[in-house]
Amino acid sequence: MSSNTGNGYAGKILRVDLTNERVTEETLDAVELRKWVGGVGFGAKYLYDEVPPEVQWDDPANRLIVATGPLAGTRMGGSGTISFSTKGCLTNGATSTQANGFMGAYMKFSGYDAIIFQGAARRWVYLYLHDGKAEIRDAQYLLGKNTWETEDAIKAELGYTEKGMSVFCIGPAGENLVKFAGIFGDKDHAAGHNGSGAVMGSKKLKAFCAARGKATLSVADSKRLSANAEAIWDLIQTNPLTRRIFDWGTGGTYESRDQQMAAGTLPIKNYTTNAYAEGHLMTTQYTREHYIHKPNPCWACRMHHLSMVTITEGPHRGQTVEDPEYEMYAAMGPLVGNTDPAETLVLSNLLTLLGLEGNEAGFLVSMVIDLYESGMLSKEDTNGLELTWGNTAAIRSLLERIASRQGAFANILAEGTKRAAEALGPEAEERGIYAMKGHSPRGHDHRAMWREMFDTATSDIGTYEAGYMGPADPDTHALKNIFSPEEVSAHTAKTKGRRQFEDTLGTCTFCTRVPLRMVTDTLNAATGWNFSPEEAQAVGFRAANLLRAFNIKHGIGVELEQPSARWSSAPVDGPAKGITIVSEWENMLDNYYRLMGWDRVTGKPFPETLKAYGLEYVVPDMWP
Repeated sequence: MSSNTGNGYAGKILRVDLTNERVTEETLDAVELRKWVGGVGFGAKYLYDEVPPEVQWDDPANRLIVATGPLAGTRMGGSGTISFSTKGCLTNGATSTQANGFMGAYMKFSGYDAIIFQGAARRWVYLYLHDGKAEIRDAQYLLGKNTWETEDAIKAELGYTEKGMSVFCIGPAGENLVKFAGIFGDKDHAAGHNGSGAVMGSKKLKAFCAARGKATLSVADSKRLSANAEAIWDLIQTNPLTRRIFDWGTGGTYESRDQQMAAGTLPIKNYTTNAYAEGHLMTTQYTREHYIHKPNPCWACRMHHLSMVTITEGPHRGQTVEDPEYEMYAAMGPLVGNTDPAETLVLSNLLTLLGLEGNEAGFLVSMVIDLYESGMLSKEDTNGLELTWGNTAAIRSLLERIASRQGAFANILAEGTKRAAEALGPEAEERGIYAMKGHSPRGHDHRAMWREMFDTATSDIGTYEAGYMGPADPDTHALKNIFSPEEVSAHTAKTKGRRQFEDTLGTCTFCTRVPLRMVTDTLNAATGWNFSPEEAQAVGFRAANLLRAFNIKHGIGVELEQPSARWSSAPVDGPAKGITIVSEWENMLDNYYRLMGWDRVTGKPFPETLKAYGLEYVVPDMWP
């Protein structure tokens, strides 16, 4: 990076050639920095430029791009976030997934804004960043270790305290190329979507780590940045839409779970019912009231979001886990018919230790239990496991077998929900909950939450990529009628720019749920730029359009933008009983494509759309 681009940036991009075990450094000029900003912006650029269609997810030529942003490592709340971009294995298309914790800050303090991993090592290795240096080190001794064991072993080997180093790694699932393996760091933070951990495993990269170091970051106006950070915290704490996250994290309260039950958005027993009397047990409030908890916040974050929890009763007494996110409560609680909160904590922690992404795991296991309960699978089929609703011992064994691909049945399930359903037959395809692109959704019953269903099924990144649910904001499209086909499709299109822009900054989305003008002014305080909310959203739309173009080039077309049968079915009970999105789907796609500036037949961004976002060089690829 040129000398006039230092504010907000460390100044270097590290390229790691794993095949030849060689590291080199690169720079971006001021124009490119402002065009892409960081995070998913960097990821979209390098993924499109360097991964051609013939490269598959497990090809050494695939890239794994880990990027921070200009707010990472600052006083801005939650600014330890990193963004992962790659060609993922569930969709065989573009991936963007974020993880919080400390890595985004520590990478910057170690001298790097992004890391581009390419090639595949001949031996298992890990990357060590410290004091402006990068070392590739042997990781053979780490094989078979779970994610917590790996983190602890690396810190012990290198002589760092718990908070003196950030470690991100894969567990046994990533080593065994399970297609919904994630990348986990700082104990329980996950970049889970679209098999990013399997990509890392295919490169024989067990981990990467960064020391806290003593480096400081240069920002254009530190007083203004600090004042903005304070103002953002004040708004987050006082606005009812964000205060609950501040107090309890995503795991929520009795009240919030009651609200979900009343809305019909809690996913229960593979969408076979909306009845679940134990919803209040699956909350952070219950966990903190009944067990010992110790706050464990991310970098520069004041939210009471994350805690380490020690179970104080029952068979798991004395075991310490991290507070699950809401989606893990849902996945290992109501979705699989489990009503024991301690078992939910332990199963959620097991997913982290094994290195499995929890949403995919939850929908996969719930589909299998549904098939078993209906007589479509027998004990012989499941290699002796009695997979009934709430049988947590059997679920634990199944997850362990999947992570190691132990046995024919587990090997099928290790391919993810959609591929497993196709292998198990028509009944499974009818009952499985997944997007036709190949990924399962996140942890809600989306039949009463059309916004996330439509967003996830049309997404180009292996999870949802739009939406804004914070305080009223004149620069962000509001969603008033959650069952309006026109409003839902418009919301998905119009908020994509904001969501993707936030993922360029190196911050947690829960810390930017404020009016966009406050976020852009904080970016300007860090960089010295003069971004407007319009330019900020243009950055997000630029990344979104480039990722769409990547997927079109790689064969992911309009015909795959559909939900599975069970996912889009009409609930048989509950508040959304009888309501289905199916009859509205094609009209919603029409509206969405029109607003995005994409061709309805091919899915391609129109030439004028690409040019509007400075992507002229993509036009010949889309429209030869």
